[in-house]
Amino acid sequence: MAVTMNDIAKLRKMTGAGMMDCKKALAEAEGDFDKAMEIIRKKGQLVAAKRSDREASEGCVLVKAVPGFGAIIALKCETDFVAKNEDFIKLTSDILDAAIAAKCKTIEEVQALPLGEGTVQDAIVARIGITGEKMELDGYKTLEAENVYVYNHQKKNQLCTMVALSKENEEAGHEIAMQIAASTPLALTSEDLDPAIIEKERNVAEDKAREEGKPENMIARIADGRIQKFYKEVCLLQQGYVQNEKITVADYLKGFDKELTATGFQRFTLRAE
Repeated sequence: MAVTMNDIAKLRKMTGAGMMDCKKALAEAEGDFDKAMEIIRKKGQLVAAKRSDREASEGCVLVKAVPGFGAIIALKCETDFVAKNEDFIKLTSDILDAAIAAKCKTIEEVQALPLGEGTVQDAIVARIGITGEKMELDGYKTLEAENVYVYNHQKKNQLCTMVALSKENEEAGHEIAMQIAASTPLALTSEDLDPAIIEKERNVAEDKAREEGKPENMIARIADGRIQKFYKEVCLLQQGYVQNEKITVADYLKGFDKELTATGFQRFTLRAE
C-alpha cells in the first residue's frame, strides 16, 4: 500500500524518528503503525549495540526547578553536532520534565518513566537509531527544597547548577547559582566535607611543609593554616563572593536577611575541569 505524508507525519510524531526512517518503516510494515514502530525500535537497539563501546563525551545538560524540587540531567552523545540538534535538546527537555513531574531520585527511575509510546529509555534508543550515535543518560542530580534556583551557564547546555536557599530570594538565588558554576565548591561548609578529602589535603599540606624544610614541631600548625585556606576555596558559604572577594558567600546572603543561607546545591558539567 502507498505510504502517505500524513502517515509519515503521524509516525514521526509518535516516535520522533526522521521522515525517511518513518517512510521506510511504514513501507516495510505495509502501513501497520505498530509494526512500523517496532521496526524503528529494533533499528535503534541494533545501532545502540554496535556503538556501545564508543565514548559519549558530548551532550546536553539541562536544569529545572518547581516548588519543592529541582533536577539537573545530562543526555550524552558522541558529537557536538548532535548535541546542538533541536530534536536532541527537546528530547533532553522532555525527559527532564518527566523526571521533575515524577520527582525521580535516580537515573534508573528516570529511564523507566513513560514517554511517548514507550519509556524514556525507549525514546533514547529510538533517537540512537536516527542519529547513529551512542547516547546515554548521565549526571542526574536533584534538590528537594522549597526555594531552589537554577542556572544554565551562558545557556550553552554544558554546565548547569542549582542552589537551595532557606528563604525565597530570586536575586540571591541567581547570584549563588552563578557562583557555584564559577567556583566549583565541594560542600556547603567544612563540616559537610568528606573526612577522607580533609585527611588527604592535610597529608598533602604536611608533606609540602616538610619539603619546604619547616621544623617538625611546626608541621601540624602549618597544615592547619593550609587546611583553613582549602576550606575557603571549596566550601560554598566560606568562599569569597565572586563579585566582591572581600566578603564571603555567607556574608553576601546575610546582606539580604540575617537568616538567609544556602541549604544545598548541585552542579554538573560535561567538561573536564
